[in-house]
Amino acid sequence: MKKILLLCAAGMSTSMVVKKMRESAAQQGLDIHIEAHGVETIQDYLAEYDLFLLGPQIRFKKDELQKLADEVNKKVEVIDMMDYGMMKGDKILKDALVLLG
Repeated sequence: MKKILLLCAAGMSTSMVVKKMRESAAQQGLDIHIEAHGVETIQDYLAEYDLFLLGPQIRFKKDELQKLADEVNKKVEVIDMMDYGMMKGDKILKDALVLLG
């Protein structure tokens, strides 16, 4: 099972994106665990998750967070602003799957 963690500042819109991504994964029969947490909690989840996606509003933290993730060979990527704003869970999931390889 792959595990994806979305990181955000406040959480409301990100939790809605997670819901859409979960729905898309279920429709495709994919075994993927997706959650969202505040960006300040990344160190608690580094070992547990395979990919970290940032809400566009905190894209400025990408380099800082990637340095932490590099220590455990994980990726940090920013969710496309248009996809995020339009809650395109299926597209965000598709992009995440590409990143996971």
